Amino acid sequence: MKHTVIVCGHGPGISDAVARKFGREGHPVALVARSGERLKAAAAAMTAAGIKAQAFPCDLGNVEAVRGLVREVRAALGPVGVVHWNAYGGGAGDLTTAPTAELRAVLDVTVHGLLAATQEALPDLKANKGALLVTGGGFAFYDASVDAAAAQWGAMGLAVGKAAQHKVVGLLREKLTPQGVFVGEVVVLGMVKGTAFDTGNATLEASAIADKFWELAQARTTSSVNFG
Repeated sequence: MKHTVIVCGHGPGISDAVARKFGREGHPVALVARSGERLKAAAAAMTAAGIKAQAFPCDLGNVEAVRGLVREVRAALGPVGVVHWNAYGGGAGDLTTAPTAELRAVLDVTVHGLLAATQEALPDLKANKGALLVTGGGFAFYDASVDAAAAQWGAMGLAVGKAAQHKVVGLLREKLTPQGVFVGEVVVLGMVKGTAFDTGNATLEASAIADKFWELAQARTTSSVNFG
């Protein structure tokens, strides 16, 4: 029996490619994001391609909603085998002027929502020797040039969120690996074609990143890789 994959933060790009990759391998796929109409269209397209997919609209920055989401997915599609967290928050672009509530909202998605989903799915992940897969970003790293780019591009909140998320992923890896749960991260270093960030100069293929997530989940040896 192939266990359910929950794709949190579905949209064009990495998350759609991950959903299709795992779906083609026989896993039921739960597509999660705010927009119900776009999710339904994506699920219908995957169903037409022979993938068992279902849409689950949810505010991934609301921890109680996230916990309820995991329960809803389990009831509809069966035990959870993989949680893929691709959701991010893009507010608080300038930390010198942004209300602190904006940064809190960023962390609600990148950290608090991630933790809520992990905790709620954990019994299934332990029982099924499942995996938590997280889309990381180069803004997470401490480097003067990275910080300069984040400040220049108005992405300071995103950088804080990704840095905090990167630390959370490492801590969860240390805690969950002995319990049979794989925690993996692909740190994307660049722009992905076909996404909102693609202004014509993107070079990374979402399908190649999805393949990398699949490789990590199957091998369960390397936990974090840079891509790009």
